[in-house]
Amino acid sequence: MITTQTVPTYAQVSSAYAEQLAAHGIGTAMLTHKWQPGDLISPHSDIDVRVILHQLPASWWDWNQSLALAHARTVAQDITHRRLLEHPPGFAFTTAELDQHRVSPPELATWSLVTGSTTALQRWKSHAQMAPWSRDDERFYRGILGARIGGRYQLEKDSADNVHSDLTGYRGHCVAWHYVAPCWFAAAALATGTRCPGKSAALVQWHPGELEVHAESFLRYGTEGLPPGHSPRDLLREAHGVVDAMLRRTPSPRQVDEHTGSDAVAWTMTAGLLRVRVARWLYYLDPPAGTATGYLIAREAKEIRAARETLNRIADGTSGREGRLAAAMAGLLPDGPTTAESLRALLDRWRRHEPVVEEFLTAQST
Repeated sequence: MITTQTVPTYAQVSSAYAEQLAAHGIGTAMLTHKWQPGDLISPHSDIDVRVILHQLPASWWDWNQSLALAHARTVAQDITHRRLLEHPPGFAFTTAELDQHRVSPPELATWSLVTGSTTALQRWKSHAQMAPWSRDDERFYRGILGARIGGRYQLEKDSADNVHSDLTGYRGHCVAWHYVAPCWFAAAALATGTRCPGKSAALVQWHPGELEVHAESFLRYGTEGLPPGHSPRDLLREAHGVVDAMLRRTPSPRQVDEHTGSDAVAWTMTAGLLRVRVARWLYYLDPPAGTATGYLIAREAKEIRAARETLNRIADGTSGREGRLAAAMAGLLPDGPTTAESLRALLDRWRRHEPVVEEFLTAQST
């Protein structure tokens, strides 16, 4: 049993999580998390889990209920888990989908193993690294930049609701690791045409010209905290200048071909995202006592909108059963902000249209 005496390691939290999934009947082929171990800075970084299954469950609804319960039980073990396990997993895929290269290469390139076969993960990651650069890569990395530049990153909206110690340190971490480091990660990939495995790797490997000293500084801020006499606001002012300099080193979008099978990848990525949504919504609406989820509920609007836009694009360009199914699933995703009330209504809607939801989450695009 993990105690509250010290901050548990990420390995301990991951092990506790895997145990709870197994205890609730969620058999996994593999658990991974986004980012490399060096990108997870204790006690501030959360673990963004991806679930890999041998086969699809008989009922996604029942599977999600078990996942939500397992997540809540793990969070309830320790107050630090409220931040370290901020939300249920972000995606669920099958080994077959990974073997068929249906998972987006820039997403897959960031994965680290929690449980499962190192050999299988390395095989999938090696293929992702060798795949030709495509519009999927341009969209992925420029999307990271687009969400943060031009004043879009706002420190006061980087919620600290589940942070229970060293709030100043956490705010500094947010500037370094939620703003500068992701921008650096994306800019490095775009500048070099390679898929970076993580944020710290980008800071170490890519620092053209005058950016070298800044790379060293922000790598240190991310791992060691703020220097004496610095406030998070001081760091934010420095960060804006660094990001501006970084953008001047970032090339314009490349004219590259759409990846072969890109619609199949888009379908699988959208299905993988939506397969875990019910667990997220159930957990957000009924979290362990003392755990804040209001800011996570508000954040769901972005994910839902992205899924809806992708499904509408697939529906517009696809005929037959696949096009109709994509359009039907898009119709079950609302537009606009998300609230506790809207998520309850969305759960009711998915329950009423369960055959459509189950068919989409199980189907594969050809």
